Order: sequence, then C-alpha cells, then structure tokens
Amino acid sequence: MRFRRPNRVLWAMAAGLAVVFLISLLIGRYPQPGIAAPWQMAGDDLAMRLIWNLRLPRLLTALLLGASLSAAGAAFQMLFTNPLVEPGFLGVSQGAAFGAALAIIALGNAAWLVQGSAVLFAFLGLALSYFLARRVRFGGWVLRLVLAGIAVSAFFSSGVGILKFLADPLSQLPEITFWLLGGLWSIEWKDLLSILPLVLIGLYILYRMRWRLNLLSLEDEVAFSLGTTPQRERTLVLAAGVAATAAVISVSGIVGWVGLLVPHLARRIFGADGRYVIPASILLGAGFTVICDDIGRTLLAGEIPLGILTSLLGALAFMLLMMARKVQVQR
Repeated sequence: MRFRRPNRVLWAMAAGLAVVFLISLLIGRYPQPGIAAPWQMAGDDLAMRLIWNLRLPRLLTALLLGASLSAAGAAFQMLFTNPLVEPGFLGVSQGAAFGAALAIIALGNAAWLVQGSAVLFAFLGLALSYFLARRVRFGGWVLRLVLAGIAVSAFFSSGVGILKFLADPLSQLPEITFWLLGGLWSIEWKDLLSILPLVLIGLYILYRMRWRLNLLSLEDEVAFSLGTTPQRERTLVLAAGVAATAAVISVSGIVGWVGLLVPHLARRIFGADGRYVIPASILLGAGFTVICDDIGRTLLAGEIPLGILTSLLGALAFMLLMMARKVQVQR
C-alpha cells in the first residue's frame, strides 16, 4: 500500500488520534457505563474531577507509551535491518524489570524509587550490551550487539526470577507480578510529569533523525560515503530510543508487542522510508495503546492489565499481517 501524498495521510492519522483521545476521555463507568455525553460530564463536578485527575494523565501517559515504544521499535528495526527487533531487545526491558523488582523488595516500594531504579537498570542493560558487544571476537557490529542483548536480557531475566523467589508472597510478590504485567491504573500527574522531559527529548531526537535513518540502515562504508558518521549517529538514535523506552516503562511496567507490531504496520502503509515511518509509528502506536487501555479499563468490572491486551491484540494482528498477501521485509 502506497500513497502519492503521504503527508496528507499523516495528518489524517493525527486527526484520527485526536478523535480517539477525546472519545477516550468520555469512556468509563461514571457517570454511567459506556460513553458519556460531554454536556452530561460538564454538569457534574465529580465527573470533571475524575477526567482531570484520573483519565487525562492516564491517557496522556498511554499516548506517550505507545508513541515511544513504536518510534524506538521503528528506528531500531531500520538501524539493525531486522524486522524482529523491538525496543527492549538490548536488555532494556528486562533491566528495567530487574530494577523495579529490586526496588520493591529492597528499597521500600516507594513509587519514585521503583521508577528511578527501573530507569537506572534499563540504561545499565544497554551499557552492558554495548560493553559485551565490543568484547565479542566474531561477526559484524550489528550481530555482536544483538547477541550481547540476548545474553544481557537472559541475565536480568534470571535475576528477576531470583527476586520473585525471595519476595514476600503476601505483599512483594503480587506487586512485582502486577508491575511485570504492565498497567496504567496508578498513573497520576506527578508520574506523568516525572517522565515527560526524558520522553519528549527521546522522541524529538528520533523524529529529527528520521531523514538519517535511511542512510544509517546501509552498510557503514556506504553510509559514510554519503556524509554520515554511522557509529556516532547510531549511538545517538539508540540512546534516544532507550531513554524514551526506559522512562515510559518505569511507570507502566512491561508492555509488549507495541514496538514490534506498529512499525510493521507503518512500513506496510509508507514503505521503508524513515521520513514517514517514524511519524506514522508515533501516531499509530499512540492510538493503539490508548485503545487497548480503554478496553482494559471498561471491558470487565476489574481492570485487565495493559500488557496482556497489547500482547494478545498485537500477536493476533501480527499473525494476520504475516499471513496477508504480498508481505515483504524491506530494508
């Protein structure tokens, strides 16, 4: 699927995202289950406080979550010319999970300590992957980094298992389990504001670098001959993607499949051109996460963890995408 005027398609996506966001503000169980009329909400002081203090920060966080994971996934898939790469493959997600579990067990389970520890260990996962990749003796840089990321992820995953074994089964273990499932039920304005600077900086860098990603996806010699500094610019893109990813998952927990599925959809619409794939991934990922969050908080009496819904719907959509005709992996 290709469009002669891709910018118009992006503006249409942005308008669709705005409509979804506004409707999501009206969806909930108060003042009645379903979608409430705006005038009904405006005349109810409790409903307005619910929207301002609960739904709005939660939906903005869901928007940033989907945008960050999708943009990082699209950038990483282009950098590594591998359609199966996702934002947490360099040990980022598992590092964040280990940091959050460690804070829950050893640091008193304060919200800001859990967030800070998750961000710290997410960057530590990236640093360990980079350090290990430089010590590997065979293969190209991309292959070494991927192998190092797999090893570091397995290391942190085993650490999470050990911490779950040591956790108090009545208090700490449920807290770790729910964090690993992913969810936005506890989001408040202070949580959103704590991650906002890092997320916006990361997304800004990825958006500005969208033109360069087409060159960085080439071989180093070719990219250098076309006026880039491949290793430096790839490091910048990696750091931006990891920063945005680490910040959002520090408050949401592990939310899978968004960074893997959405870039495939964006490439299906716009091809492999980073100029359009990155902004399309941002818009599609934000909309997908907001819709999943709406389903999770309204479908049943109890809330369904966001990570379960994104994995379920993402896996189904990914299978349908792969079974569709004329699916090609583009570099």
